[in-house]
Amino acid sequence: MKVTVHQYDAFSSTPGQGNPAGIVFEAERFSDAEMQQIAATVGFNETTFVLPSEDGAVRLRYFTPGHEMDLCGHATVATFTALTERGELNPGNHQLDVRAGILPIMLERVGDGKTAVTMQQNPTEFIPFNGDTTAVAHAIGLENADLDPELPIMYGSTGIWTLIVPVLGLNAMQRMQPQNQDFPGVLSQNDHASIHPICLETIGAAVDLHGRHFSSPFSGTIEDPVTGTASGVMGAYYARFIQPGQQQYDLTIEQGQEAGYNGRLQVCARLVAGQYQVSITGTAVFVNTFTIEI
Repeated sequence: MKVTVHQYDAFSSTPGQGNPAGIVFEAERFSDAEMQQIAATVGFNETTFVLPSEDGAVRLRYFTPGHEMDLCGHATVATFTALTERGELNPGNHQLDVRAGILPIMLERVGDGKTAVTMQQNPTEFIPFNGDTTAVAHAIGLENADLDPELPIMYGSTGIWTLIVPVLGLNAMQRMQPQNQDFPGVLSQNDHASIHPICLETIGAAVDLHGRHFSSPFSGTIEDPVTGTASGVMGAYYARFIQPGQQQYDLTIEQGQEAGYNGRLQVCARLVAGQYQVSITGTAVFVNTFTIEI
């Protein structure tokens, strides 16, 4: 069976500098097993399958090379950009149907004909990490002395769980060598979680946080260049643990530089009924269309 895949790179306006996502349209013709096989063949961190929905503008399913995900930020930005460029969606407010729930999406025309995609995520949940911090440091190729002693290591989710690990600056970020196969043993509270190191030192002058993202070994990938859902968790973490006290935070996140990318996105964290409601905003760029065979 031949399958057409459209590649868009999210959180960048330059091909090759954002997070690549594969997009397969009219995906209702594929079985779950075929979707998984397609994603494994494509090999991107996520491939999105576009299906009709009774509850939203579109239903999306996300597959890594290893398993299905409840939510993926960069693939959502990529897919809604593609749907807009295909003339299937107009700027304005829409609803997204995913396994994590029904999420609001806003599409807005910006400069140079681009579409800015804003995705609201689920209210942020945090769970304290009660494991071995030295083991966490070793799992990303660092020592315990590289961890920021002033900030807590926390599991966080806005639809999918990741472990936020604050470290002491860009030098530590650049030295990281993830040992993904060790993650499940270290993350005994949630053995399928990813690890998301962050630091307050940034490369860009107008940037608030710098991050990297190391995949769960069950995903079949090593590092996600520029993440959407984990960046949402970063925004809520900043609001709750780094600079608490404001009603709303509008942050710029950079990610991917250590892996040869240059991703950037906006995160808004707003306090609503005692929880931080998070949205991310970014653009995507078409790269190419290719055909695979399964």
